[in-house]
Amino acid sequence: MARDVVIALRGLRNQFGATVVHDNLDLDVYRGEVVGVVGGSGTGKSVLLRCIAGLRPPQGGRIEIFGQDALNCSEAERRAIDQRMGVMFQDGALFSSLTVRENVEVPMRTLQGLDAGMRRELADLKISMSGLPYAAGDKYPSELSGGMRKRAGLARALALDPEIVFLDEPTAGLDPIGASAFDELIRALSETLGLTVFLVTHDLDTLHATCDRIAVLAEKRVLYTGTMADMLTIEHPWVHEYFHGPRARAAVETQERTG
Repeated sequence: MARDVVIALRGLRNQFGATVVHDNLDLDVYRGEVVGVVGGSGTGKSVLLRCIAGLRPPQGGRIEIFGQDALNCSEAERRAIDQRMGVMFQDGALFSSLTVRENVEVPMRTLQGLDAGMRRELADLKISMSGLPYAAGDKYPSELSGGMRKRAGLARALALDPEIVFLDEPTAGLDPIGASAFDELIRALSETLGLTVFLVTHDLDTLHATCDRIAVLAEKRVLYTGTMADMLTIEHPWVHEYFHGPRARAAVETQERTG
């Protein structure tokens, strides 16, 4: 039975001036899976995420989201696509002058028919889903720890009940306990809500704990895709070092203890 492709990239090209970051990049993302994107420094992991999410245009290629040409659709069609997706940026990227609840309400203001009371109730639900206490809704980002800011950013990404969620380095800067708890949250939300998750990370523990499939960025394209087991068989120098180095062995031992 054919799997439902929700994101299809073909021949994608991203560049900054004369510097080509991606060239002839292809990738399929399937409904309901958690895909982890890894790559060395400068391979454009976050650039790829922002490109798919519509935050920067590519210099070439094709992006299909939910079967629709995302680069050559009308503004109304693009808005409809965007409302089915959520993005969590590094460190949450919250508006500092708004409370957590008000931050979560921001995407909801694009929808007609939601009054202030309904927005508040929905925002409180998303805050709870992200694992934050109710009282966090009244706090400002500066009053939160790094882990709480990330959870608040996740709550905002979930505001419109998206089908796809983009997570940019979700566990960066967290201590091991906080990172492990966030990994568990991502996996639980993916399974409970049927989310498709596109996750950029360098954290091997996160790859082990959350990802169904891994996409390796190298040589300006997605060079390999597969499960963690598949990654361990690849002989490419960078891939081999990444998945067989000391940090990789530590991640495997952690997963064996907790799994």
